[in-house]
Amino acid sequence: MLRVERVLSSAQIAFLLLLTGSATLFLWNAVDRLPINLILPLPLVFIPPYYFTYLCVTCKNHLIDKSNHHQRLHDYPFDQILFRPNTTCSTCNLLKPARSKHCSLCGHCVAKCDHHCPWVNNCLGRGNYRYFLALLLSLGILQVYGAYLSYWILAPYFTISTTESMFSSEWMSDFGDAVVIAVNEGGISIAGVGLLAATTTALPLVLFGYHCYLIWAGMTTNESSKWADWRDDMADGCVFKTSRDTLLNYTRLRQRGVGGAQSNGGSTPKGLAYDLGITEEESLVSWPIESDQVLVRTSDGKPPQGQEALWKRVWSLREVENVYDLGGWRNFVEVLKGR
Repeated sequence: MLRVERVLSSAQIAFLLLLTGSATLFLWNAVDRLPINLILPLPLVFIPPYYFTYLCVTCKNHLIDKSNHHQRLHDYPFDQILFRPNTTCSTCNLLKPARSKHCSLCGHCVAKCDHHCPWVNNCLGRGNYRYFLALLLSLGILQVYGAYLSYWILAPYFTISTTESMFSSEWMSDFGDAVVIAVNEGGISIAGVGLLAATTTALPLVLFGYHCYLIWAGMTTNESSKWADWRDDMADGCVFKTSRDTLLNYTRLRQRGVGGAQSNGGSTPKGLAYDLGITEEESLVSWPIESDQVLVRTSDGKPPQGQEALWKRVWSLREVENVYDLGGWRNFVEVLKGR
């Protein structure tokens, strides 16, 4: 059975200390200045970030070992672009499932790996990625609410003359005086924490929005980086596409010595299809989208030698299909289900 010991990282400690310290300092000095209708929602916005942090840290379903390796191999098909079959992890000594990546910090291959997050000291992948999204959203909501409470307390002390035109010297002087008065009244506990919440709210919410875009596009952070590499190679004219059936048919003819399909240097006697992990016995995964495409990149900008007729040059990502993109809404549903 998989056994993982979690030790708090310095980044995780800093995150929890900042969150807890700021919230405690604010509440200690602000609760008696707030009406009951603003106090009641506090548990609803304060507890979720801790709860989802705990789930992110303790979840380990996404870590691949011998006990779950067979199941992980059948979660996603190999797209023959980002992920190819029969690739062995040199550290885990296991065949790498599609969409997986080895994490040196976790010491395991990670199913549907997105990235390793230092703030939760764990990789984010199949199973706990949804908790990470909930953490980002709940943290953003907490910061927005904290900034609002700070403003509510300090607003009576923040008064500016309305008789002066905005940004005039008189208006700027009144504005500066109002800021000083409000800060002095609120101190670090209210004004300082409120300002910190207001100025950092965009960080989790923008990151949440970015990950929503990745989900809509049907890819992870790790896959986004891989697609960017393919895009650059396509722009250089070094990427070629064919179909799986075409490559297998060519391999069968080659093995029979039919039609001049002879062995070329640089590949095994079984041919390029075998080198790419494409065989008749290849294990196919049941998946809503089927794709017959196979992509290769070459260093010289020429199609594989002796197989020029099989390959078509690809110039743009629009010419290839992302088999992991099931459509925006369905992608979100899969993530919410922990898949």
